Amino acid sequence: QVSLVESGGGSVQAGGSLKLSCATSGISFQICDMAWYRQAPGKELELVSSINLTSGTTFLHSVKGRFATSQDKDKKMLYLQMNNLKTEDTAVYYCAACRLAARAPMTGTRADFARWGQGTQVTVSS
Repeated sequence: QVSLVESGGGSVQAGGSLKLSCATSGISFQICDMAWYRQAPGKELELVSSINLTSGTTFLHSVKGRFATSQDKDKKMLYLQMNNLKTEDTAVYYCAACRLAARAPMTGTRADFARWGQGTQVTVSS
């Protein structure tokens, strides 16, 4: 059974840090690209970071230098370390796995990936 479950969200003051975890089941880290997305209230889904097996990791410009991703392939875990959080980082964060069309350009929508978690809320206050 395939599943992705995010955890680690919460409320933090601006300048603080959070580490999100994505526990996966049934996902092959050897063949699946992975990603983190977020959706702020009233806004569209936004690609935060993509982890591509061939081209490496990319980040949304506004989080570069503050966010980092990592994987524990033995534990089948994906992580998003978020430092120096800003109020504009407030959103529901989702992990995603396995591109629906590996060579297609990313659209920043749920059409990019086949598997999604349920999301975890991150709230950053000033």
